[in-house]
Amino acid sequence: MTILHVSPQPAPSQALNRAFDIALATAGLIVLAPLMLLITLAILIETGRPILFAQVRLGKGGKRFRMFKFRKFGPAPATQGCPLTVKGDPRMTRVGRILEATKLDELPQLFNILRGDMAFVGPRPESLDFADCFKGAFLGVLDHRPGIFGPSQVAFRSEAELYPAENDPTVFYRRVLFPTKANLDLQYYPNRTALRDVGWLLRGVLAVLGAPASDAPLAEQSATKAARRRVRGRGTGRHKGGSVSPVNRTTVKRSS
Repeated sequence: MTILHVSPQPAPSQALNRAFDIALATAGLIVLAPLMLLITLAILIETGRPILFAQVRLGKGGKRFRMFKFRKFGPAPATQGCPLTVKGDPRMTRVGRILEATKLDELPQLFNILRGDMAFVGPRPESLDFADCFKGAFLGVLDHRPGIFGPSQVAFRSEAELYPAENDPTVFYRRVLFPTKANLDLQYYPNRTALRDVGWLLRGVLAVLGAPASDAPLAEQSATKAARRRVRGRGTGRHKGGSVSPVNRTTVKRSS
């Protein structure tokens, strides 16, 4: 499915954000090079090649790009099985479980930042399996360069634990998690500032280190609680017609 979406023209602040991303990604690759080498060796020893998992994702304006991660699953083709990672996923290797728990599998995305595909702070890039979820107001998420950190990433840091065992995880993602995450993104990114982006970057790092969810903003906590209630309730959160229900742009509150 091809998504055509016209993005806003670049602003001077976006150029500054881009320079910040390049500088920080370069520094990160230098500082984290020994850790990335250690992860590479661990994957090689356990399951061999390939080291990286590459998947086509949707970027700014719906442009497609290849996003990189350290491989968490076995060396079988990435097209096999569920497009989501669930709790206790049997496809995950021993090294993969550590990478999933620590989010260290995301480190190769520093290269995506240098290439201009991603930023440090931005909506999480979706795989093509969920490209059809971008309808109506949700198309606004594609106005922004995708990122590693942000409100929805922090809110759903343990997303794999939310999928009900009795439901198809892809159905649950489409009907519950995707709309919840998109709403968070639409509340934040149209009114973002550089200073608040730095705050989300720090919150993202703290979330990876295991900081309690109580440190998160109210909107993020509410979204997470709402998703968890859907897990305990009907699970799939069906809408009329079985499709994702986008919010109206006029109902999206501006975050402070």
